[in-house]
Amino acid sequence: MDQERRLITAQSLQTLFNSTNTSLNIVRNVAEFSAHKLEEGDVSDVEDIDTRDPAIVAIDVASQVSYLRKLKHQYLEQNAKDKYVKLIVTDIDDPPTVTDGDNKQLEKQNMEQKEKLKVAKEKLSTIEEEFRVVSSKVEEDYIRVKQATAKATEFAQKIIDARLALSRLRQTHPHPRVTVQSADKKLEDQVMEMQALTDEMQVVEQKVHSVKGKLKSESLEMESLKSQRNEVEKSAKKSESGFNDDRRFVPLYDWLTGSLMIHRSMQGLEVMEAISENELRLQYGVEDKHGRSRSISITLIFVPNSRKLAAANVQGMEEIVIDFGDIIEAHLQMNNIRGMLVAILARTREGT
Repeated sequence: MDQERRLITAQSLQTLFNSTNTSLNIVRNVAEFSAHKLEEGDVSDVEDIDTRDPAIVAIDVASQVSYLRKLKHQYLEQNAKDKYVKLIVTDIDDPPTVTDGDNKQLEKQNMEQKEKLKVAKEKLSTIEEEFRVVSSKVEEDYIRVKQATAKATEFAQKIIDARLALSRLRQTHPHPRVTVQSADKKLEDQVMEMQALTDEMQVVEQKVHSVKGKLKSESLEMESLKSQRNEVEKSAKKSESGFNDDRRFVPLYDWLTGSLMIHRSMQGLEVMEAISENELRLQYGVEDKHGRSRSISITLIFVPNSRKLAAANVQGMEEIVIDFGDIIEAHLQMNNIRGMLVAILARTREGT
C-alpha cells in the first residue's frame, strides 16, 4: 500500500509538471523552437531565412550597434561643428552664447547619466549572473525530476507485469499447491529413483565389460582364421598350375579378348604403350566430321609412384592447329584422365 501511494503521488506530480506551462519546460521550448518552420509569407528571400538563426541575429545586432555608435558620434561632431560655425558667422548683435556654467551643467548631467548607466549595467550583470546560476539549478532539478519520473513509470510497469505473471502462475497452478512436505516426499522419490538408475547403470557396465572380453576373444579367433585362410590361398595358388591345360578356361579367354577388341574399336584405340614407369602413350584413329581419318598420339605423364597426372602431350594434329591447352589444364587440376581423353577426341572429331 505504501508503494502504491508513492506511485500515485509520482504520477500526479508528473501530470502537474507536464501540464504547467512555465519556464521549467526548457527542453520542450527548445524542441519547439528547433521544429518551427517559417511560412511562405514570413520572409521574402533566402537571406531573411538565414537571419532567423539566433547566432546570425546576434552578429547582425552587434554590427548594427557598432554602426549606430559611430553614426551617433559623427552626428554629435557634425552638430557641434554646425553650432560653432553659426556662432561665428552670425550677424545677430546678441548671439546666443554658451557660458561656462552651461558647459558645467551639461557635464554634470552627463556624469549623472553615466553613473546611472553604470549602476544599471552592474545591476543587469548581477541579474544575468543570478539567472545563469538559477537556470543551471533549474535544469539540474528538471533532469532529476524527469529521471525520477521515468524510474517511477518503469517501476509501475514492472509491478503491473509482476502482478500479471503472479496471476498467470496462480491460474496455471491452482490449489492445492506444492508444500514443504510434498516437496520433501518428491525429493525422496527422486533419490530412490536415482539409486535405482545407478544400480542399473552398474549392471549395464558389467555387461559391457563381459561383451568386450568376448569381443577380444573372438578377435583373436578371427586372427587365427585369417592366418588359416592365407595358408589355404597359398596352397590354392600352388595348385593353379595344374589347371593350365583345363579346356574350361578357353571360352572365357576368348570372350575377354573379344570384349577388349570391341572396346578398342569403339574408342578408336590402336596402340597403348608404356614408355617408362610413369609415362604412357596412347594412339587413336579418329575420323572427323568431314570423313577424314587421322591418327593422333596422346602421351600421359604421371607423378612417380602415384596415379596423379602431371602433364599431357597431343601429337598428330600439325596440319590443323588445335589448341588443347585449356582442356589439359582444366582436367589436370581435377586429375580427370578419362574426361580429358574424351574431350580431346571430341574436339579432334569436330576439327576445331
